[in-house]
Order: sequence, then structure tokens, then C-alpha cells
Amino acid sequence: MQFLSNSRIVSKYLFIVAAILIAATGCKPSATVEKPPAPPPSGSTAGWGNAPDFTLSTPEGSTLTLSSYKGSVIILDFWATWCPPCREEIPDFVQLYAQYKNNGLVIVGVSLDSDGSSAVQPFINAQGINYPIVLGYGEKDLMDRYGGITGIPTTFIIDQKGDIVEKYVGYRSKDIFEGKIKTLLGL
Repeated sequence: MQFLSNSRIVSKYLFIVAAILIAATGCKPSATVEKPPAPPPSGSTAGWGNAPDFTLSTPEGSTLTLSSYKGSVIILDFWATWCPPCREEIPDFVQLYAQYKNNGLVIVGVSLDSDGSSAVQPFINAQGINYPIVLGYGEKDLMDRYGGITGIPTTFIIDQKGDIVEKYVGYRSKDIFEGKIKTLLGL
């Protein structure tokens, strides 16, 4: 009877430890594609779709405005350097951008690192990230306008008109993104 009781205690502790590890890595169980956020409020960028527009700083100190990429298919990825599934997706994004940028693909990474450029710029260099990165830590309003970022990576596919056509929470394979962007690019 003592063994059975100890076995239940161990099982309970293992479950708690697993839950803590999942929470600590920023992971969220893979979810189905979520509903895109509502259209932006009036007064938004004219001719831009339902993807909330923003202007954020890059790690180099310049700025990037999302709507300046109107006419391109955009992968917008909310991520952080400390997030294992985010780190796993980055090599795929590097490959996709290299392969499809001349066909109209843009990838924009929104870093949610609290250390800003001091954490992000060395990571960009080490990983060979070839697409634009902006600093999004502390931009709660932006995350709210994108329907709330409840886990990372959270990735949006935005069409040439600026409309969100897909939202993914959690890691997705290169094939998922490539299939969608090829369709939108007409390839």
C-alpha cells in the first residue's frame, strides 16, 4: 500500500514538473489555425487590409513600417531568442526568405526579448537571419491588436492587400508556410 501511495505522489510531481517546463519554454500546444483579428479601427492606413499596421525600431536603430510591404506576401512572426520552438522555426524562415524574396515574400520577425537589441542583434548575427527584425517587447497594444499573443511563436500570413489570411500559434514546419505562400504568390 505504501508503494502505491508513493507512486501516486511521484506521478503527481512529474505532471507538475512537466507543466512547469512547458510554461517555462513559452510553448503552447499546437493549436489549429485561429481566427484572424477584427479589421482595424477607422483612421487606419488607407488601402491596407485588416492586419494592424505598426512602425517599430530595428535592432540597428532604424524603423520599419509593416504597411510599406503592401503588395508582398508577409510572414509576420512574434518570437524570442529564448524560445526553443521559435529558434527551431528560424532556419526555415531563413531558407524561405532566400528562396522566395524575389517572388514577393517578406518575413518580419517581431522580437519579444526584454533585453532588446543587446540580446537580439548577436542572435541575428549568429543565426544568419536574412530578413527584417523589429523590437516588440513592451508593445502590449500591438499584441492586443493582433488578437492577443498567448504563446510564441505566433505567426501570421498576410496577403498582398494587407489582410491576415492565417494565424498559427506554436511551431509549424517549413512545408506549412511554403504551401501557403506559394499559393498566395501564384507559384
